[in-house]
Amino acid sequence: MSIATDLIQPDRGQDAVAIHLVNKSGFEEFAKGLSGPQRAALAAQKFNGSGYQVGIVPAKSAEDDTWFAVGGVADPAELSSWCLAKLAEDLPEGTYRLHGRQPGPALFGWQSAQYRFTRYTDNPDAEGPRVLLTEDVAKIDLAVAEAQACALVATLVNTPAEDMGPAALEAEAERIAKAHKAELEVIRGDALETGFPMVHMVGRAAARSHAPRLIRFTWGNPAHPKVAIVGKGVCFDSGGLDIKPASGMLLMKKDMGGAAHALALAELVMQAGLKLHLHCIVPAVENAIAGNAFRPGDVLKSRKGITVEIGNTDAEGRLILGDALTLASEHEPELVIDFATLTGAARVAVGPDLPALFTRRDQTAEQLIAAGKAHDDEPWRLPIWEPYGEWLKSDIADMNNTHTNGFAGASVAASFLDRFVGEDIDWAHFDTFAWRPVPKPGRPKGGAALGLRAAFHMLRGRYG
Repeated sequence: MSIATDLIQPDRGQDAVAIHLVNKSGFEEFAKGLSGPQRAALAAQKFNGSGYQVGIVPAKSAEDDTWFAVGGVADPAELSSWCLAKLAEDLPEGTYRLHGRQPGPALFGWQSAQYRFTRYTDNPDAEGPRVLLTEDVAKIDLAVAEAQACALVATLVNTPAEDMGPAALEAEAERIAKAHKAELEVIRGDALETGFPMVHMVGRAAARSHAPRLIRFTWGNPAHPKVAIVGKGVCFDSGGLDIKPASGMLLMKKDMGGAAHALALAELVMQAGLKLHLHCIVPAVENAIAGNAFRPGDVLKSRKGITVEIGNTDAEGRLILGDALTLASEHEPELVIDFATLTGAARVAVGPDLPALFTRRDQTAEQLIAAGKAHDDEPWRLPIWEPYGEWLKSDIADMNNTHTNGFAGASVAASFLDRFVGEDIDWAHFDTFAWRPVPKPGRPKGGAALGLRAAFHMLRGRYG
């Protein structure tokens, strides 16, 4: 259901199949070193060094059984996370070694290419693992931890809502907290009404088995800088009384993707032992339809005291995040990072592959973008434009949860959240898709961690 932990192993000279990398412009020169039968074998496979091609090269003679693999890449001198991913998907089960160099960043994609979600299927014919060797032993633990974290996001998002409701998110948080000796606190059901009224109101129509909850755990030395990680945990979004069409509900099991990112990032932080005092907060609800569902036109009181008129019950994620961000701010953190599958407008703006990034401070945006570029997980910054916040005015409450003109939906949603983050707190908001609609090498279709590695490596840079 995730990734095996032994796909990357130390290179101690054990038997392994060599992998050569070549690009299209260098293929002719590479082929000169092959025998006629070897060149013919690659020609039969239509291999010419184009990106993501995989070729099997037989031994030079019948007496020699040493075959090797060759992969097409953009630039053999500049490895990326994905340059070995197609090889990891297509090569036979076995152990491999990159010829002439160490795999470096490609350790990540080698693992992510072998992720499979198998909770509901039984595939006895599945091929065994492809193991990659490296002499950079010090990099193995981090590469494995990152791949496991991204696999956790994918698995949580891929799991249908009946099996990944608020209680299941709580169980995952409990597992993580217990493993790292973090202090866990959970507030459930009607107990939320006093302290977290928007979380309660959004989630109260769900069945008792999917009752809403506020999940929070803390870890680390209180003397270290406080950092809060917050994740939107809408385990299924029907749209509420402003019900989505059937096509709009098909992927709504993924609406807890922000919570999945927050939990995975928190676990990475604790595994790495970063010098910070961590607060991880997940408001978990199902936006369901029942006689007690909140309505368009209702006015909700928030934890912060701001009153919010409901213009649309399908804009519920920002409501539960409002209470969660208020809680995070009460502890006066140095930095708050939140993840949310918040708006379709972000997908219109930047598509499915790029998480939209909003920050109050330019330096924080620059650090997150630089970390993302360095680890093939680049976000794209969009503005928190103060004048757009005026579109959230209400005639009867402090603000509305939606605007009606259809412009700048992702920025307006970020402006809504900005009202609930404490003044002068460094804040970054990822409006992430948490889903990959089309598979790419090393990036299977389905649940996807987008922005996770950027955030983690930015935190490593600050607090490592």
